[in-house]
Order: sequence, then structure tokens, then C-alpha cells
Amino acid sequence: MSKALVIYASRTGQTKAIADLIAEGIRFVGKEAYVKPISEIKSPEDLQEYDAYVLGSATYHGEMISSMKQLLFLAEKAGLSGKVGGAFGSFGWSGEAPERIFNTMKHVLAMDLTGDCLRLKTVNLEGGPAMAQGYGKEIGEKMP
Repeated sequence: MSKALVIYASRTGQTKAIADLIAEGIRFVGKEAYVKPISEIKSPEDLQEYDAYVLGSATYHGEMISSMKQLLFLAEKAGLSGKVGGAFGSFGWSGEAPERIFNTMKHVLAMDLTGDCLRLKTVNLEGGPAMAQGYGKEIGEKMP
């Protein structure tokens, strides 16, 4: 069965909540999904054996959390070219992190991404859970 790894960098728990809902959406279409905090990924080997990768970070001061930048460097060494992927994140004011992650996954890592990234202020807003689960379904349907 195809497996997806959903990795998140979160300070307040909002990005983790989005990660959990994305994983649910992936499972809705019959694929396996594993959610891990970014602190559990220490080497390129930790990124092996998955068919899809969904990376998320909150936006702070217009940037992704620094540990996500470090993860993207590890991902470059992991050889994820052609793998299915997506990017997501929560934000307070600006929300640049998901787009920056998405663009790195597309242009540097050469991954096969969904149509766009997912940006949510919070999953508590009306429609937030459905949007996150829908994003997961989209990724799951793209997986082999």
C-alpha cells in the first residue's frame, strides 16, 4: 500500500492540527499516512520508503520555521525527485511559509506536487477541517 509522510513544524499546535487533518484525507482514499513532528527527522534516511511527502510550517515574521529550512536541505539529499508532494501551513498575518516550501519542493527537489499549497489561518475557522481533509484526498489520489 502507498504511504505518505506528513511532516510539520508548529509552535502553537495549529500546523499540527492541519497535518492530522491532511493525513485523514489521505486515509479517506485508502492510502497510509504517517504524521511526524519535524524534530523526528534527523537524516535523509528518515525520509526514505514513502510515496508522498507533505511538508508544513507556520509562518513567523514572513518566514517558515527554521527547522523546516533545515529539513528541506535534508530532503535535497534524500532524492525525492518525482515523488508526490504538497505543502501547507498556518499563519497569523501573512502566510508565506507554505508557498516557499511548495516552490522549493517543486523547483529544487523536482517533486510531483498538487496544484497549489494549502494556507489556513487556523483549522478552527469555518471550512478549515474540510479544506485540510480535501487537500489530503487530493494528495492521496495522486499517489501510486
